[in-house]
Amino acid sequence: ILPGSGVDLKKFQPSKFRRNEVFTFLFLGRLIREKGIFELIEAIQKVREKYNAELRILGFTDVDNLTAISKKEVQNWHDKGIIRYMGFTDNVCEYILDCDCVVLPSYYGEGVPKSLLEAASMAKPIITTDHIGCKEAVDDGITGFLCSVKNSDDLADKMLKMIELPDEELEIMGKNGRKKMENEFDEEIVISENIKQIKKLIGE
Repeated sequence: ILPGSGVDLKKFQPSKFRRNEVFTFLFLGRLIREKGIFELIEAIQKVREKYNAELRILGFTDVDNLTAISKKEVQNWHDKGIIRYMGFTDNVCEYILDCDCVVLPSYYGEGVPKSLLEAASMAKPIITTDHIGCKEAVDDGITGFLCSVKNSDDLADKMLKMIELPDEELEIMGKNGRKKMENEFDEEIVISENIKQIKKLIGE
């Protein structure tokens, strides 16, 4: 099994560590139910019962999918102050750099989500589900945290745990993520492995 399509380590590079004054979570991806959006909305509201935290969402609404989330619904969350909707972009680097943690509570039929690889490559801790594809991008407790699928309580617990990490541990977790990407998900390694497997299949 190949590790997704890999990540461009030269493009997605970390910057000097800093923690936002208000701890900031970032969701990157298409806005469909299976990406765990509704669980995330519930979780951030539970987190805010204890801490002032921000959830930023970056991604397409009204996508061509039966469970797509409408722009109206997202705008409603934004207007109520539950999230900060950032729109969508092809250049996610600045958004990743400006957050404290990337969160993807997906139960979609993922490969390895690109957003998680890009976040880890930029030394950002990750929270994602213990679900095939997602869990491969994280070493639980080392580069981020895994939560149960479709469980907003467990997701909220992991988000609280992330907020409560001291700066030093948060920075180390991010650095561990970068090392994991360098060792396992560098796109040069992935491309080389793809070529190797293709050659085996065609008998070279």
